[in-house]
Amino acid sequence: MITFQDFIELRTKDENNAIISVINDWKKGDIYRTAKLADKYDRQKNDTIMTYVKKIFTLSGLEMQDFTASNNKIASNFFRRLNTQRNTYSLGNGVEFTGEGVKEKFGAKFDTELIKCGYYALIHGVSFPLWNGHLNCFKATEFAPLWCEETGVLMAGIRFWQIDIDKPLYAVVYESDGFTKYKKGKGDFTVVKEKSPYVVTVAHTIADGTEIIDGHNYSSLPIIPLWGSSLRQSTLIGMQSKIDSYDLIRSGFANDLTDVSQIYWIIENYGGMTDADLARFRDRLKLNHIANADTSEGGKITPYAQDIPYQARQTYLDGIKKDIYEDFGALDVHEISADSTNDHLEAAYQPLDENADDYEAQIIEFVQNLGALLGIDPDNCIPIFKRNRISNHAQLVEMLIAAAEYLDDETIIRKLPFVSVDEVEEILKRKDADGLSRMSNNTNITEGE
Repeated sequence: MITFQDFIELRTKDENNAIISVINDWKKGDIYRTAKLADKYDRQKNDTIMTYVKKIFTLSGLEMQDFTASNNKIASNFFRRLNTQRNTYSLGNGVEFTGEGVKEKFGAKFDTELIKCGYYALIHGVSFPLWNGHLNCFKATEFAPLWCEETGVLMAGIRFWQIDIDKPLYAVVYESDGFTKYKKGKGDFTVVKEKSPYVVTVAHTIADGTEIIDGHNYSSLPIIPLWGSSLRQSTLIGMQSKIDSYDLIRSGFANDLTDVSQIYWIIENYGGMTDADLARFRDRLKLNHIANADTSEGGKITPYAQDIPYQARQTYLDGIKKDIYEDFGALDVHEISADSTNDHLEAAYQPLDENADDYEAQIIEFVQNLGALLGIDPDNCIPIFKRNRISNHAQLVEMLIAAAEYLDDETIIRKLPFVSVDEVEEILKRKDADGLSRMSNNTNITEGE
């Protein structure tokens, strides 16, 4: 593992070799390799089932591919669905903050940008959002971090990309005092853009056009790692084997159905027929659906069809699916009924809540670190989540009505299940405006009397 201190030392000797060494070292690591694999499962190109080849052994013991067997590849979508559920459960309704005006400082697209960063933090184990006026999500497959040996803090990093193997490799080195862009063709890296500050002041004139007249940096590196859980690892770990098992059983069942879907015949006392004769006999039988058999010497034709064992496989698939949901801490909507009470729903959501607590703790730490970068008081920068969950709305509204006399208007509106976080402020403003209007009308009536 190349640390920030290693990079500084390598850079003094050979800058080109330092950048290449960091990128190659990161690609060899567990986080990068797992992230690349997770991307395949995220796109429903599950690696194990997509590369599965049925093998047979010859009489001499030689292993070879069975070209006669069906090879359906049915990849499940558990990985994307469950990670999306965990991510949107916490972030799908956006976040609010304890302090007034804090969210505006993060920009209008903060909620959607945070959802993207959070999703890659889950499936890759970590993402690296860059703050440059708004969040830019750097994935673990495109960003090599450089950690401090002494404190473990992210001190710098290199973002890299190459759209094709015959195209140039680009790299941007991000440091606390600015960023530098490089390009590598067939030779060494060359500087495409000299070190630039993160925040610039731009002037527009008719004569000179656009010109950067000033620039400055943040108090620290504006890239803050966002972890998906306290384990600091991809959600694919521990989940992959169960998904592979499900895919293999389901695909194997489809292959069996394909391989034995036709009726076959056993022909007795026709030993003189060649393979070509048998093929012509089969084709004529399939076309005419009738055959002549000379039974005078015991010859006959017997049709056979196979029944594929179904129940045992289906029971296994149902069991492994349940295990996937249970181990991941997800909610299977098929396990709850439409008329479930809120007590039943609360119990069903318990595993999802437990994992959401862990995930949201990482979000809180990330947002507070981002707020510190922007000079926001940490006490005012605590995100408030409104979890995206199913509830018995009628029962919940009845409970709010019963407790209304003990609650203020804002609390009631925030607790309503059909009101989103972003609608609360506008509803309160309109409600206050209506109240002032009614007071004004009552005052005019009193004066007229």
